[in-house]
Amino acid sequence: MVYAARLHAKQLRKGTRVPYVAHLLATASIALEHGANEDEAIAALLHDAVEDQGGQKTLAAIRRRFGDVVAEIVMGCTDTDVTPKPPWRARKEAHLRHLRRASRSVRLVAAADKLHNARSIVTDLRERGIAAWERFNAGPEEQLWYYGAMVDTFSRKGPRSIAGELRLVVDEMRRLTQ
Repeated sequence: MVYAARLHAKQLRKGTRVPYVAHLLATASIALEHGANEDEAIAALLHDAVEDQGGQKTLAAIRRRFGDVVAEIVMGCTDTDVTPKPPWRARKEAHLRHLRRASRSVRLVAAADKLHNARSIVTDLRERGIAAWERFNAGPEEQLWYYGAMVDTFSRKGPRSIAGELRLVVDEMRRLTQ
């Protein structure tokens, strides 16, 4: 937890004043509530570190500190480790293909991440209305496609316990977007 907090110390949730560590803690909490083991919980805390805080150099540091299992889960949750990031749609399509054949551990952490993100979007939609979508790189139609595809992936491949809840949250996201 301390390592994750240090890595993301200067980062805020996109378009907010919320410290990024809140998302990492929430993701780990959701993963633990759905049966995560210690390696999966550590990976949940670090799931955005490679993508947002240093790429392969950070992955190597995670591997040294926490081992191969944690590093592989973190890498499996990373949709890109290059800067600048590839185009949004292509990156998300590739990540979805990856998740369909990823390990149970990767899918557990990724599903926990997506559930927390979706909950945050629903909260923002309730508070700000459709303007909540302005902070994202893709518009509401693209985001709804992506979250719907995540629901489908997790419903088929697991973790089904999170997929069911994610489906409800994405349905609410759609309702609030109309």
